[in-house]
Amino acid sequence: MDERNPLEESLLFTTLESIADVIRNNPLVKTVKHNAVVGDVVNWGRSSALWPMTFGLACCAIEMIAAGCSRYDTDRLGIVFRPSPRQSDVMVVAGTMTKKIAPAVKKLYDQMPEPRWVIAQGGCASAGGPYNTYAVVQGTDLVVPVDVYIPGCPPRPDALLFGFLQLMEKIKKENPFILEERKISL
Repeated sequence: MDERNPLEESLLFTTLESIADVIRNNPLVKTVKHNAVVGDVVNWGRSSALWPMTFGLACCAIEMIAAGCSRYDTDRLGIVFRPSPRQSDVMVVAGTMTKKIAPAVKKLYDQMPEPRWVIAQGGCASAGGPYNTYAVVQGTDLVVPVDVYIPGCPPRPDALLFGFLQLMEKIKKENPFILEERKISL
C-alpha cells in the first residue's frame, strides 16, 4: 500500500525552482515558444511595463524626476520608478559618471534581474560631456552596456520620454526568450 502524504501534491509549487522545473519541462511550453503571437504578447508585456531604477548622478536627475511628475506622467506609459535594483529592469544613468561612482553603477547593474536595459541620459552619461578629465568616465558604455542614448545638456523630460519610447520599440523587436539565447538559467 502506497502511503503518500496527501499534501505532497499541494506542496509541489512551493519553491521557485520547482515552478521553473515544471515550466522548463512542459512540452506545451516548448511548442508554444516558437509561435509568433506568443512572442508578440511577451514583448508587448515587457515593453509596456518598464520599471526604471531611481538613480540620478547629477543635474540630469532633476529632468528625470520631472518626467515622473504630473506634467509628463510616465505612469500612463507603464513606466514606474522603483527604489531598488532588484525590482527594476531599466537603469537610467542620468548625469556625470565619475570613476569613483563607476564601480557602484556596475554593482547596481549586476543586481538587476535579466532582461535589463540601460538608458544614458545627457551628454555626460553618453560621452563624458564637457568634462574631459581624469576623474570622469567618458561614456556609460565603458562600464555597462547602453541600449538608448539621449543627447542634450540637460535633456528635457520629453526627451527622456522619447528615449523610453525608443527602448519600448527595441524591446518589441527582441527575441522574447532572450534569457535562453544568452544562456541564462533561472
